[in-house]
Amino acid sequence: MLGLTNLGVIHTAISLVAVGSGLLALIRDREISPKNRTGKIYIVTTVLTCVTGFGIFQHGGFGKPHVLGLITLLVLLAARLTRKHRWFGEASRSVETVCYSATFFFHFIPAVTETTTRLPVGAPLIADRDGPELQAIAGIMFLLFLAGAWLQVRTIRAHRRLERAPV
Repeated sequence: MLGLTNLGVIHTAISLVAVGSGLLALIRDREISPKNRTGKIYIVTTVLTCVTGFGIFQHGGFGKPHVLGLITLLVLLAARLTRKHRWFGEASRSVETVCYSATFFFHFIPAVTETTTRLPVGAPLIADRDGPELQAIAGIMFLLFLAGAWLQVRTIRAHRRLERAPV
Protein backbone atom coordinates (compact mmCIF):
# COMPACT_ATOMS: atom_id res chain seq x y z
CA MET A 1 0.00 0.00 0.00
CA LEU A 2 1.73 3.17 -1.28
CA GLY A 3 5.11 1.54 -0.71
CA LEU A 4 4.55 1.14 3.03
CA THR A 5 5.82 -1.84 5.00
CA ASN A 6 3.55 -3.52 7.54
CA LEU A 7 5.29 -1.50 10.25
CA GLY A 8 4.80 1.62 8.11
CA VAL A 9 1.04 0.98 7.95
CA ILE A 10 0.85 0.50 11.74
CA HIS A 11 3.01 3.59 12.30
CA THR A 12 0.79 5.66 9.99
CA ALA A 13 -2.42 4.46 11.67
CA ILE A 14 -1.08 5.32 15.12
CA SER A 15 0.11 8.72 13.94
CA LEU A 16 -3.33 9.49 12.51
CA VAL A 17 -4.86 8.80 15.93
CA ALA A 18 -2.25 11.09 17.49
CA VAL A 19 -2.93 13.89 15.02
CA GLY A 20 -6.70 13.48 15.38
CA SER A 21 -6.60 13.58 19.17
CA GLY A 22 -4.14 16.50 19.13
CA LEU A 23 -6.36 18.44 16.75
CA LEU A 24 -9.42 17.72 18.89
CA ALA A 25 -7.59 18.86 22.03
CA LEU A 26 -6.37 22.07 20.38
CA ILE A 27 -9.81 22.92 19.01
CA ARG A 28 -11.78 21.98 22.12
CA ASP A 29 -9.36 22.91 24.90
CA ARG A 30 -6.95 25.22 23.07
CA GLU A 31 -4.12 23.07 24.41
CA ILE A 32 -2.94 19.50 24.67
CA SER A 33 -3.13 18.56 28.33
CA PRO A 34 -2.18 15.34 30.09
CA LYS A 35 -5.00 16.11 32.53
CA ASN A 36 -7.73 14.80 30.20
CA ARG A 37 -8.36 11.68 28.13
CA THR A 38 -7.81 13.36 24.77
CA GLY A 39 -4.43 14.72 25.86
CA LYS A 40 -3.40 11.36 27.29
CA ILE A 41 -4.36 9.60 24.04
CA TYR A 42 -2.35 12.19 22.11
CA ILE A 43 0.75 11.72 24.29
CA VAL A 44 0.64 7.91 24.25
CA THR A 45 0.05 7.69 20.50
CA THR A 46 2.77 10.28 19.83
CA VAL A 47 5.23 8.16 21.83
CA LEU A 48 4.09 5.05 19.91
CA THR A 49 4.46 6.93 16.62
CA CYS A 50 8.06 7.78 17.51
CA VAL A 51 8.89 4.27 18.69
CA THR A 52 7.39 2.58 15.62
CA GLY A 53 9.13 5.14 13.40
CA PHE A 54 12.52 4.00 14.68
CA GLY A 55 12.03 0.69 12.88
CA ILE A 56 11.33 2.25 9.49
CA PHE A 57 14.32 2.59 7.17
CA GLN A 58 12.64 3.12 3.79
CA HIS A 59 15.10 5.85 2.85
CA GLY A 60 18.36 4.30 4.01
CA GLY A 61 19.67 4.10 7.56
CA PHE A 62 19.13 6.30 10.56
CA GLY A 63 18.09 9.68 9.19
CA LYS A 64 16.24 12.95 9.70
CA PRO A 65 12.90 11.29 10.57
CA HIS A 66 14.60 9.29 13.32
CA VAL A 67 16.23 12.44 14.69
CA LEU A 68 12.82 14.15 14.69
CA GLY A 69 11.44 11.17 16.64
CA LEU A 70 14.16 11.55 19.26
CA ILE A 71 13.56 15.30 19.50
CA THR A 72 9.82 14.68 19.87
CA LEU A 73 10.41 12.23 22.73
CA LEU A 74 12.76 14.71 24.43
CA VAL A 75 10.21 17.53 24.12
CA LEU A 76 7.47 15.27 25.53
CA LEU A 77 9.78 14.45 28.44
CA ALA A 78 10.56 18.14 28.95
CA ALA A 79 6.83 18.93 29.05
CA ARG A 80 6.21 16.23 31.65
CA LEU A 81 9.16 17.21 33.82
CA THR A 82 8.25 20.89 33.58
CA ARG A 83 4.76 20.07 34.90
CA LYS A 84 6.14 17.87 37.67
CA HIS A 85 9.02 20.06 38.88
CA ARG A 86 7.80 23.53 37.86
CA TRP A 87 11.31 24.36 36.63
CA PHE A 88 10.17 27.66 35.13
CA GLY A 89 8.13 28.92 38.08
CA GLU A 90 5.00 30.74 36.93
CA ALA A 91 5.96 30.17 33.29
CA SER A 92 5.97 26.37 33.71
CA ARG A 93 2.41 25.95 32.47
CA SER A 94 3.20 28.01 29.37
CA VAL A 95 6.40 26.06 28.69
CA GLU A 96 4.57 22.76 29.10
CA THR A 97 1.76 23.85 26.77
CA VAL A 98 4.15 25.10 24.09
CA CYS A 99 6.15 21.85 24.33
CA TYR A 100 3.04 19.75 23.64
CA SER A 101 2.08 22.06 20.78
CA ALA A 102 5.59 21.74 19.35
CA THR A 103 5.20 17.96 19.23
CA PHE A 104 1.96 18.46 17.31
CA PHE A 105 3.86 20.63 14.83
CA PHE A 106 6.52 17.90 14.59
CA HIS A 107 3.87 15.41 13.42
CA PHE A 108 3.23 17.50 10.33
CA ILE A 109 6.79 17.57 9.03
CA PRO A 110 6.89 13.86 8.06
CA ALA A 111 3.15 13.82 7.33
CA VAL A 112 3.42 16.51 4.66
CA THR A 113 6.66 15.07 3.31
CA GLU A 114 5.34 11.53 3.01
CA THR A 115 1.96 12.57 1.61
CA THR A 116 3.23 15.01 -0.99
CA THR A 117 6.03 12.72 -2.20
CA ARG A 118 3.74 9.66 -2.50
CA LEU A 119 0.41 11.04 -3.70
CA PRO A 120 -1.12 10.94 -6.17
CA VAL A 121 0.29 7.51 -6.91
CA GLY A 122 2.51 7.60 -9.97
CA ALA A 123 2.65 11.40 -10.12
CA PRO A 124 3.40 12.78 -6.64
CA LEU A 125 2.86 16.46 -5.96
CA ILE A 126 6.51 16.93 -5.00
CA ALA A 127 9.35 14.82 -6.38
CA ASP A 128 12.24 15.84 -4.09
CA ARG A 129 12.03 15.09 -0.34
CA ASP A 130 14.51 17.91 0.28
CA GLY A 131 13.06 20.29 -2.28
CA PRO A 132 12.36 23.97 -1.72
CA GLU A 133 8.59 23.38 -1.86
CA LEU A 134 8.70 21.23 1.29
CA GLN A 135 11.02 23.69 3.00
CA ALA A 136 8.54 26.49 2.25
CA ILE A 137 5.63 24.42 3.58
CA ALA A 138 7.61 23.62 6.74
CA GLY A 139 8.35 27.33 7.16
CA ILE A 140 4.67 28.23 6.88
CA MET A 141 3.74 25.47 9.35
CA PHE A 142 6.39 26.80 11.75
CA LEU A 143 4.93 30.30 11.54
CA LEU A 144 1.47 28.85 12.28
CA PHE A 145 2.94 26.99 15.25
CA LEU A 146 4.53 30.21 16.55
CA ALA A 147 1.25 32.11 16.19
CA GLY A 148 -0.64 29.34 17.98
CA ALA A 149 1.95 29.13 20.76
CA TRP A 150 1.78 32.90 21.22
CA LEU A 151 -2.02 32.72 21.53
CA GLN A 152 -1.76 29.87 24.03
CA VAL A 153 0.73 31.74 26.21
CA ARG A 154 -1.35 34.91 26.02
CA THR A 155 -4.45 32.98 27.14
CA ILE A 156 -2.59 31.32 30.03
CA ARG A 157 -1.27 34.69 31.20
CA ALA A 158 -4.74 36.24 30.99
CA HIS A 159 -6.20 33.43 33.09
CA ARG A 160 -3.39 33.83 35.61
CA ARG A 161 -4.13 37.57 35.90
CA LEU A 162 -7.84 36.84 36.41
CA GLU A 163 -7.04 34.31 39.15
CA ARG A 164 -4.96 36.91 40.99
CA ALA A 165 -7.46 39.76 40.61
CA PRO A 166 -9.11 40.80 43.87
CA VAL A 167 -12.76 39.93 44.14
